Amino acid sequence: MRFLDANIILRYLTLDDPTKAEHCLALFQRIERGEEQATTCEVILHEVLYVLSSARHYDLSHQEAAGRLRPIITLRGLKLPQKQIYLRALDLYASAPFLDFGDALSIAHMEEQGIKEIYSYDRDFDRIDGVQRVEP
Repeated sequence: MRFLDANIILRYLTLDDPTKAEHCLALFQRIERGEEQATTCEVILHEVLYVLSSARHYDLSHQEAAGRLRPIITLRGLKLPQKQIYLRALDLYASAPFLDFGDALSIAHMEEQGIKEIYSYDRDFDRIDGVQRVEP
């Protein structure tokens, strides 16, 4: 098992370096076939989405960025202990352009644990059904 860094995902998704993109595609195909196993974490997914949606970089909509990342997360050989939470967070991120991926992950974790309230000053949570923001 190896750890997957954000730049590998980004090279494949953006095709900004054709040679590297080709090598990354071959890696992802091996991971999909189960010939290799890899893992990553929330911060890497957050970084990928930040770069894809940032106006300074690729300026994709949340929906477009999530749509590109989803096939990577669902690769058979990509082992993520909380894969369903990440996929739910991607859905939230894609459907709510005012949320960053960190907030979407927080909501997905809350849903998984049956938590309805969040301590936060971030008023974006007020726009999410089923989430009650509470200030300390």
